[in-house]
Amino acid sequence: MSGRLVGVLALQGGVAEHARMIESLGHRPRLVRRVGDLEGIEALVLPGGESTTLRRLLAAFDLTEAIEDAARRVPTLGTCAGLILLATLGVLDVDVERNAFGPQVDSATTRLPWKDGSVVAAFIRAPRITRVGHGVRVCSTWRGVGRNGSGPAIVGVEQGEGEERVLGISFHPELTGDTTIHRDLLG
Repeated sequence: MSGRLVGVLALQGGVAEHARMIESLGHRPRLVRRVGDLEGIEALVLPGGESTTLRRLLAAFDLTEAIEDAARRVPTLGTCAGLILLATLGVLDVDVERNAFGPQVDSATTRLPWKDGSVVAAFIRAPRITRVGHGVRVCSTWRGVGRNGSGPAIVGVEQGEGEERVLGISFHPELTGDTTIHRDLLG
């Protein structure tokens, strides 16, 4: 099989769903559980999950600096908790409010704008982006539901170019089967 070798952080969350989507697009997923698993990857995905637990697991497996380094040198996508990790590690220049769209019962699936097109997105206890730094482009917004449903919130951003490009999204395209974001990352 050809295509890019794509690391998927495999400590918690929607790992299998991202791996299947990457494979369906003709790329090769590699589950990342140790520093050595990052060797040779050409892109990286940080799945959703629970961000505090993910940070603790990164530290426990001595992966924090290696993930930060990889995210700075290959195209990287962070979904939901993965977005929070990118912000926490300083890889993506944004501020994020956790669980901004309410509890699990306020989960929703909707179609969102994504650059010149659209994407079908699932929101589950999703964060919103409250600040974007210089050089961060807004790719998607959502009016949403929950406690911040009164105005459009930033839910998708992009920073950098080429191999140093980072995408951060509040939602889960891997749960809807929409490959728009993954094709954008790996294109």
